[in-house]
Amino acid sequence: MAPRLTCLLCVCFSLAPRSAPTSNEVNLLETATIPGDWGWLTSPPHGWDSISEMDEFFRPIHTYQVCNVMSPNQNNWLRTNWVQREGARRVYVEIKFTLRDCNSMPGVSGTCKETFNLYYLETDRDLGSSTTETQFMKIDTIAADESFTNVDLGVRRLKLNTEVRGVGPLTRRGFYLAFQDIGGCIAIVSVRVYYKKCPPMVRNLAAFSEAITGSDSSSLVEVQGECVGNSEERDPPKMYCSSEGEWLVPIGKCVCSAGFEERSDSCVACDLGYYKSFPGDQPCSKCPPFSHSETLAARLCPCDTNYYRSASDSPSAPCTRPPSDPMNLISSVNGTSVTLDWTPPLDTGGRRDVTYNVICRRCAWDAGQCEPCGGGVRYTPQQMSLAKTSLTVANLQAHMNYTFWVEAINGVSDFSLEPRMFSSVNITTNQAAPSQVLAIRHGKAWQTSISLLWQEPEQPNGIILEYEIKYYEKDKEMQIYSTLKAKETRAVVSGLKPATHYVFQVRARTSAGCGRFSQTLEVETSKAMALRYDTRTIVWICLILITGLVILLTVLICKKRSSALWCPV
Repeated sequence: MAPRLTCLLCVCFSLAPRSAPTSNEVNLLETATIPGDWGWLTSPPHGWDSISEMDEFFRPIHTYQVCNVMSPNQNNWLRTNWVQREGARRVYVEIKFTLRDCNSMPGVSGTCKETFNLYYLETDRDLGSSTTETQFMKIDTIAADESFTNVDLGVRRLKLNTEVRGVGPLTRRGFYLAFQDIGGCIAIVSVRVYYKKCPPMVRNLAAFSEAITGSDSSSLVEVQGECVGNSEERDPPKMYCSSEGEWLVPIGKCVCSAGFEERSDSCVACDLGYYKSFPGDQPCSKCPPFSHSETLAARLCPCDTNYYRSASDSPSAPCTRPPSDPMNLISSVNGTSVTLDWTPPLDTGGRRDVTYNVICRRCAWDAGQCEPCGGGVRYTPQQMSLAKTSLTVANLQAHMNYTFWVEAINGVSDFSLEPRMFSSVNITTNQAAPSQVLAIRHGKAWQTSISLLWQEPEQPNGIILEYEIKYYEKDKEMQIYSTLKAKETRAVVSGLKPATHYVFQVRARTSAGCGRFSQTLEVETSKAMALRYDTRTIVWICLILITGLVILLTVLICKKRSSALWCPV
């Protein structure tokens, strides 16, 4: 047997500090943590040697060494124990070793090698020692970046190499690794076998569980996320785990549910005095004015006492209350009609949708009891939900006491149990005005005038002082109209345009006031006609023309007889 140089490696190794695996690496084998012999198989027995030594800090370390550099055709195998895969589809082998420079050893140029080979074998169970070299598949040939020489031996400091190789795809329950020496002077200081994973994390409020990387260096493993507590999907969350154990390409997201806001990748309940009505990214909001939240995680802020929200108000709208009573209510009586005017309430309750209702009650002279006015009363423009601060009430009974209530309401008045605020006014009607003029018709229609006739009102309610005729061109009432007074039930309206459509209305007036205008009457004036002459006019025109012609001829004759001293007249 050729002499062995293993003793040349029995020196103190200078090792870098042991590196702990990163958060995305999981060790399957770590020889640095094994006390004593690793228990690996060697073949043949005189190949690899198990050596225990001390590092520069006098800590015990274990190595496998081989240095049969003086013998040709070396084939020394070192096999690990069975390593369970634990679901990994691709593993990484990190080898820390030293290798001696062949040039630093005399007489070994033909047999010394500066590389060794790395193999693996997949199995579903531990085969013990019953494995053969032919079952293994080669991973790679390992060479040293730095080799040591006699000089390094002299200072007892060897140069440590670290090489990492990936192995995959793996499909069996476990595997073996094997190191083949073909004639080198090698010391395997440590072997670490690990796989990479993407660690659990929370991204966009979605929790992603731990994921083992794919089977090759370019694979991406899709992982579905699960929304954290008190959140819900906006879009289905997912990410991809790369072969390096890094999360890539986040897609989708979760958002905090109503009543919760995002803080440090979690959804926490809204504090007291805050609320959140809808799921989303927005934070909790402070309760609107005149509202409060009674619990954590409030979705709405209930209104304070005597404050309300209408059905159309959003949760972010302040709470409001009914308005106060209308101000400065005054009345103006005209016979059997009355005009009411008022100003808006001082307190609108914080709303802009204030309207008014007018309640009419008829009161007896003696008992003072009042009752609703009934359906015969006419309100202009309307009685309920009045937007303006003015109203005319007509068709009241003459010489009767009335009470009018004007109440202000808004969008939350119906929610209040308190009586509505109102202002009131009492009035007494006087003599009734005449009723409507009936049966208006037209007589003759000339080019610029039209004659009208009508009948007296059925209920004059007194002596009719005059009639008022209102007229205007059709479709131009809003632009301009004219009036004409008449004492009788007939009149001629002059100053009109020929061939024009006019609209006429008539009403009667007594000492109690004016009645209602009659129904409209539409009449068209006559067209303009050419001038017509009678026989006498034509004769006179002819005589005048003949006389003029005779005088003209006489003048011409006189000029031709310039020698004559006189001309007949």
